[in-house]
Amino acid sequence: MPKIVGGCLCGKVRYSADVEPVFTGLCHCHNCQKESGSAFAIVVGIPKSAVSLLGELKTYADKGDSGKPMYRRFCPECGSTIMDEAEALPGILMIQVGTLDDASWVRPTTQIYCDSAQPWLQLAGQMKRFPKMPQ
Repeated sequence: MPKIVGGCLCGKVRYSADVEPVFTGLCHCHNCQKESGSAFAIVVGIPKSAVSLLGELKTYADKGDSGKPMYRRFCPECGSTIMDEAEALPGILMIQVGTLDDASWVRPTTQIYCDSAQPWLQLAGQMKRFPKMPQ
């Protein structure tokens, strides 16, 4: 089982979980591009009930493609996005891979919102690709 431990840039928010990820993937949607400040977001989905959190997070309520809320949670001090929670995926937290203390074990298996992927981006590997959110 991978070690799921991490936190924000300033260290005021820390999290841990002893659980096998439900999924690992990349999201190319425009909102994840803006949130990450990059071409995509890389997340590890884990059960919310397995996460221990130290510190306070601030929440921005975004709207997902489903029309349901997407809660983007970040450190109020340094602004690091730590996790997302989508009402369309009840009980799952999506941990931002860049906040893991050790992300060397992460192997994304899926890419979503590939219709919004930057045209200059070509990712290698055998990931499943979906134009939008898979049904």
